[in-house]
Amino acid sequence: MDTILIVEDNEKNMKLVRYATLEAMTGEDGVRLAKERLPALVLMDIQLPGISGIEALKQLRADPATAAIPVIAVTASVMVSDRRNITDAGFDGYVGKPLNLKEFLAAVASALAPRGA
Repeated sequence: MDTILIVEDNEKNMKLVRYATLEAMTGEDGVRLAKERLPALVLMDIQLPGISGIEALKQLRADPATAAIPVIAVTASVMVSDRRNITDAGFDGYVGKPLNLKEFLAAVASALAPRGA
């Protein structure tokens, strides 16, 4: 089974996305766990204690071991400018909060699909 790392500081949101998961509540812990466990996918909040999700993504992309892990932004930052900043940062997908289950599952399936499929 694929493992997914969820980086989210809200326990209620964490419960909504339970899977075969690793969990972190700060960007720093998310980066550390991603490097240790190399998950198949990272679901990353943007507004986190410590470093932001965008900074955590930069650190993951800078490390050859984690650079290719798909990272989806799962965030309440839903303004057009927020979405543009998130997309420009290099996230592989974007899902707004509150979660739309159909949109969320489609984004996860797309990110976990074999490249070029």
